[in-house]
Amino acid sequence: MFISKSAKTLLIALVALMLAGFTYAYAAANTVPATAAGDGAGVVSGYTVTAIKYNLNSTNPSNIDSVTFTISPAANFVTINLGTATWYTCTGTTNITCLTPSTTVTSVINLTVVSTNN
Repeated sequence: MFISKSAKTLLIALVALMLAGFTYAYAAANTVPATAAGDGAGVVSGYTVTAIKYNLNSTNPSNIDSVTFTISPAANFVTINLGTATWYTCTGTTNITCLTPSTTVTSVINLTVVSTNN
């Protein structure tokens, strides 16, 4: 039995429509939550560090027990580095104390303060 050309065309069109319907139904089942994206700029201001004091160990004054200083504006997170591989986490928001156990005076190269108010 031979199928006419128009019947073949109709059959192909029906199969194509069925596949398109299945594809749409599958894609329509996806749920994507709302998100946000953006770009912007803001001012990044610096901090002022004053009254730096290296507190020496009373038994062995060649060791620094802590570093204290004042920072303005207030910071929520402060760390320091004394030019070595170690970073020290500090406490305080304006009057800062950083414990530096086993740090020798001769190992100190510089004082780097990293802080944020976030």
